[in-house]
Amino acid sequence: MQVKLYLVKNLQEETLSKTLVSNDCVDFRGRIADKRTTGGWKASPFIIANEVAERLAFFAIAVNMVEYLVLEMRQSLPVAATHVTDWIGAAYVLTIFGAFLADAYLGRFKTIIVFCSIYALGMVLLTISASIDSLRPPPCKAVPCEKATDGQNVFLFFALALIALGTGGIKPCVSSFGADQFDEEDEKEMTKKFAFFNWFFFAINTGALLAVTVVVYIKEEMGWTWGFGVPTVIMIVSVIILAAAIRYYRFQKPTGSPFTRFLQVMVASARNHLRGVNLGREVQLYEVNTEESDIKGARKLPHTSQFMFLDKAAVATDPEANTKNRWKLCTVTQVEEFKSLIRVLPIWASTITLSISFAQLATFFISQASIMDRKLSSNFTIPVGSVNVFSAINAVILVPIHEKLIVPILSKHTGHRHGITSLQRMGVGLFVSVFALTSAALVEKKRRDSSSPSDMSVFWLFPQYFLVGAAEVFTYVGQLQFFYDEATDGTRSISSALFLSEIGIGSWLSTAIVKIVERTTGGEENGWLRNDLNKSRLDYFYWILTALNGFNFLVFLRVAWCYESRNSATVSTRYDNGSVKWEDDKWKFKAQPSN
Repeated sequence: MQVKLYLVKNLQEETLSKTLVSNDCVDFRGRIADKRTTGGWKASPFIIANEVAERLAFFAIAVNMVEYLVLEMRQSLPVAATHVTDWIGAAYVLTIFGAFLADAYLGRFKTIIVFCSIYALGMVLLTISASIDSLRPPPCKAVPCEKATDGQNVFLFFALALIALGTGGIKPCVSSFGADQFDEEDEKEMTKKFAFFNWFFFAINTGALLAVTVVVYIKEEMGWTWGFGVPTVIMIVSVIILAAAIRYYRFQKPTGSPFTRFLQVMVASARNHLRGVNLGREVQLYEVNTEESDIKGARKLPHTSQFMFLDKAAVATDPEANTKNRWKLCTVTQVEEFKSLIRVLPIWASTITLSISFAQLATFFISQASIMDRKLSSNFTIPVGSVNVFSAINAVILVPIHEKLIVPILSKHTGHRHGITSLQRMGVGLFVSVFALTSAALVEKKRRDSSSPSDMSVFWLFPQYFLVGAAEVFTYVGQLQFFYDEATDGTRSISSALFLSEIGIGSWLSTAIVKIVERTTGGEENGWLRNDLNKSRLDYFYWILTALNGFNFLVFLRVAWCYESRNSATVSTRYDNGSVKWEDDKWKFKAQPSN
């Protein structure tokens, strides 16, 4: 009887070990997560729903804010456009701050909940700004119209600042938190994870589509209060739904500040370099003698042959020294974590220019649409903000087609399970962006040179919207996959924030280019970019962006061709009770066990 019970117990333990995740994620009770009850598509729909709500709110503001600033706050078009791009830029650059908090202290789920609440508060204040007359200038009865006071601007910009801060906390965590729901060591879940990235992007554009159609229509018919109030309610409800599904989630534990670890590697490697430490044929590198790495919640990383000057940070020059002082001696895993960040920086830098094109969707593309013929019939006129549907619906259609039709066809020819690599997908998007801005320049020239510029149909803008949307479909999903795959356990959120910061930097660069063009061509009164687009030379501005995108595409080709991924750079590795040995044609490394 005892033997039978022993065998049953062993069988149960063996079965349980196969159902537990291999990446050390835990459930809401702090236990190792069970695949049968957590993660996967049991948890992902709630995360995707939250993303739909957040994107709906963000795009409802982004596509309407230029109009709101011009009509309600009495700002000029160039000033309003730069304010919007600055706001978008701040929202995405703040993702670095949100990622830091998530990776170092709060974890991704808590960070999302906290910053969703901040986001909702900002939405409430924005709705109040649109609702109370004293928070806006009075109706214009005589030219020049009375502009907003400093107090009115401060209240509005404080609301927008809270929304930007909320976005900064949510965006770097939500995609990584969704990816955490899939175990990388499980082949079936791995396949589902890549499908998640596609459907996550689908969710982004579903939110955008609802924002530029339903919400914009509500705003047109019922006013600004309803236009901002509806997404506010939806955002609050999404936070409740996300929190209610807590029992289904898998949670990665915070690993401490990655920026501190990066700085420690730089200090330790520089210190040993100044001491004359060299990497010879035989050199001792330090790694802890434990199953897990020295970084809390992160797995050990194999040594790679790139950036070997950083390996000096892990050289144990004195076996009797204190091995706990990471400012003097780092582990191999810590060094490799820093290398993984450095490795992706050229890819990051060579895709920033595309974000300058995205910035036009909420600024000059909208301004063009506002003075073109938007009538579909005698009874219906397309709202200005709804013109962005040309871009959003394109992505909503392309993602399912790509996932269900294109990927299987490409996989048969390339042998790659995703059809093409993430870098190739990004390259396609960058290539398409060149044609998007070319189309924008040609259409604007035709519109301006026509005898009745304002009578030209808004559907002439469809090609540029469609192509920008197509570029986003390829590039954004490729970036999601690339930056997540190249990140380590301790830098998932930071890696997501890195690529999201491109959108913010691109928005700021768009503002800088607008300012430069204004100052060098005659200012708001006589330059290329005036308050009256019919007197502007917006097509020249688009040609500048076309040239930038073309040059950037060539740079990306070169960078991508030379890129060596984290896995391909790995030297053959063998773990033996925490002791590691790496070998290649040039070097032999042997890890020193911890004291």
